[in-house]
Amino acid sequence: MSDAAPEANLQARRRRDWNGVSAVIAALIGLLALCVSGYTAWLQRQQVRAQVWPYIESGWSQSGRYVLLANKGVGPARIETIQMFVDGKPYKDWSSIFAALGLKFDPMPPYSTVHGIVISPGTLVQQLAFRDEEQFRQFDPLYPRIDVAVCYCSSLGECWQLDERETEPARLRRSVEICPLSPEDFTQ
Repeated sequence: MSDAAPEANLQARRRRDWNGVSAVIAALIGLLALCVSGYTAWLQRQQVRAQVWPYIESGWSQSGRYVLLANKGVGPARIETIQMFVDGKPYKDWSSIFAALGLKFDPMPPYSTVHGIVISPGTLVQQLAFRDEEQFRQFDPLYPRIDVAVCYCSSLGECWQLDERETEPARLRRSVEICPLSPEDFTQ
């Protein structure tokens, strides 16, 4: 009987050792599953970011006779701030821009307020439309003196700033944490 007791004791210890190993293996499998789940969530977030990425461009249409903002991205763009410059100096409205360009229009060409609007992907917004061909003919050669700085955000709250005053192509459009507010913000 004395031989059976140590052997039973040894078997119990071996069983306990396997129970401990099994518990460690189960914990490691759980940790691995958690890591895979986290990585999958990160990948899904990256895919969603790519699916709602806006890309704003500014310009003017000579054939349509208007100044525009266009969303060339795949997601909506919320316009947070916009600034307009003539020869590097900020202006708050179209009448002061026309004055800086040496133009006086009566009646004033119709314009749209773009601050705070959402531009859907693949669409454009006419900021300023010239119904009078003569007015546009006067404005057209002077448009290259105008620069736009626009800050816009995606539906996920990621923001970018397009600043046409930048001479470095890499800085023309850049990601920003928040859209900066400025007393020079364009009001029209």
